[in-house]
Amino acid sequence: MQKFIFGSLLLTGFNTQLQAQETVQNFPDLVVTATRTAIAKNQLAAAATVYTRKDIEHLQAKTLPELLSGTTGIDIAQTGGYGKDTNIYMRGTNSDHVLVLIDGIKVGSVTSGTTPFQFIPIDQVERVEIIRGPQSSLYGSEAIGGVIQIFTRKGGQEDKPSVTVDAGGGTYDTYRVSGTVSGKWKNNWYTLGSSQFGSQGFDARQPTPGRFGVNQPDKDGYLNTALNAHLGHRFDNNADVEAFFMRAEGKTEYDGNFQDKTEFINQVVGITGSIDIVDNWRSILRFGQSRDDGDNFAPDGTFSSRFNSTRWNASWLNEVALSDDHQWVIGSDYRLDQVDSSSDFNKISRYDAGIFTELHSRILDKHFINISARGDKNEAFGDQLTGNFGWRYNGDYGISPFASFGNAFKAPSFNQLYFPGFGNSSLKAEQSTSFEAGISGDHNDLQWEVRAYHTNIDNLIVNVTNPTTFLSTPENVNKAQIDGIEAELGTQLIGWNSKLNMNLLSARDRVSNMRLPRRAEKTLSYDLSRSFGQFDLGARVLAQADRFDDKLNKIKVAGYVTVDLRSAYHLSKNWTLSAKLNNLLDKQYQTVNTYNTADRNFFLSIHYNN
Repeated sequence: MQKFIFGSLLLTGFNTQLQAQETVQNFPDLVVTATRTAIAKNQLAAAATVYTRKDIEHLQAKTLPELLSGTTGIDIAQTGGYGKDTNIYMRGTNSDHVLVLIDGIKVGSVTSGTTPFQFIPIDQVERVEIIRGPQSSLYGSEAIGGVIQIFTRKGGQEDKPSVTVDAGGGTYDTYRVSGTVSGKWKNNWYTLGSSQFGSQGFDARQPTPGRFGVNQPDKDGYLNTALNAHLGHRFDNNADVEAFFMRAEGKTEYDGNFQDKTEFINQVVGITGSIDIVDNWRSILRFGQSRDDGDNFAPDGTFSSRFNSTRWNASWLNEVALSDDHQWVIGSDYRLDQVDSSSDFNKISRYDAGIFTELHSRILDKHFINISARGDKNEAFGDQLTGNFGWRYNGDYGISPFASFGNAFKAPSFNQLYFPGFGNSSLKAEQSTSFEAGISGDHNDLQWEVRAYHTNIDNLIVNVTNPTTFLSTPENVNKAQIDGIEAELGTQLIGWNSKLNMNLLSARDRVSNMRLPRRAEKTLSYDLSRSFGQFDLGARVLAQADRFDDKLNKIKVAGYVTVDLRSAYHLSKNWTLSAKLNNLLDKQYQTVNTYNTADRNFFLSIHYNN
């Protein structure tokens, strides 16, 4: 049956294509992830945030969680410092309600259902696209809160080889070194990059009382060594092929009674080919594999457990230009998830097959419509149908109203379905419906946007304890309602660039009316920067209200305000010195109860780019 479905899919459908990746690589106003083709942001109803390589270097972000912190619609909960477990909550949905792609390949753990953002090496990242709101109609499971797609560094724009080198160090014996070489030769292009990030860290957790309390007053370090490579060729008929590879491996230490160190491997490998069937029809085929491997060790250094995930991906996308105003996409995906673990899972593999279509149209010159639909067949729980509709009007005076509606689903993880003595194989998929509306304006040196959204989620999976046996099993019993307002304001005045983001959120259990844990109801982020000749200066303020750490709302984690400063001096067109001071006010705060965050700290670095 699997072979039959796999073969059928090769005749109909794909993920983000190579040509679109090249198109948007250096253009923040174009987005691939929202439609799986390159579309201007101002033609979309969907909420989108894009970080380019230039943004990453300008903000001096050392890790992916640091880059995403303060992003509109995103809340981050981290259990300690560098390399520690990091959960992303997008628009108040659960941490496993965010779909993550690397170069078009779905990544993450099939056992836990989440993605280890803390292990993704930012030195190997070229671009990050964040699409907020339901996207299951294009991507299938997990995209209830939205999609984050990460594009690894890729050159090949000029015949002359380009070389970049970064090195730096700072507080907690933290260091970072990286280098990349890329170029083009005739119809071929290549990129090869490597990096290493290490830190002695700080004590990840405060002492906790009780029978299973933790008291390990030590430094919890982190080491990540990464490699990234791309090799491509364009044929004379405009067809092209590219192979790509990214691997990060290392170790992270944390505080725990039974386990306190993980050795990890995160890897993505794939090949993409595209060809013009006719002048208005381009077809793109991709095969790939992602790995998320982790070996866990007890405090005495002995092996404790192993959880290895493998995801095989095959996709085919066909982009058809029906006219100048109408573009049609039809495609399909096939994914096979596998588990290799020291625990004896009741089942170690499952497949998911999906067929989707999307229409992007310009109507009456100023109206833009996006309509998408998808059907998924999952081996674990059957069929799912999802759809999405978006409308945007780009009116006079730079004013644009927009609205969208969609539904999405999240498949149960392998832990929830098959973990020995715990899993429940009769679980259903979590289901959501969402509606949002808003208005934006673009007036030369002033850009603004306001969005309001409403999401209902049913069949939420929670652990239910049997009062007789005291054993827990996952059940589809919870329901949630999430309402929010997002606002963004950007200005460019007398040389100063500023960006203000605001999130107002109400995420509650519809039965108990309790707040969903680890979400702040109010977030404000403000970034200010300016260049003075060879100097660049910048500052960022992040303020978050309190949050609860448990579903009964008995453990409250206080809100906080942090201030970060950064500067850069351009020694020449090739050399730059950078400095960043984080947590200027030395605020002692937490995002997860009892887990520490960094004190005031600094990082100095030097950058070369020819």
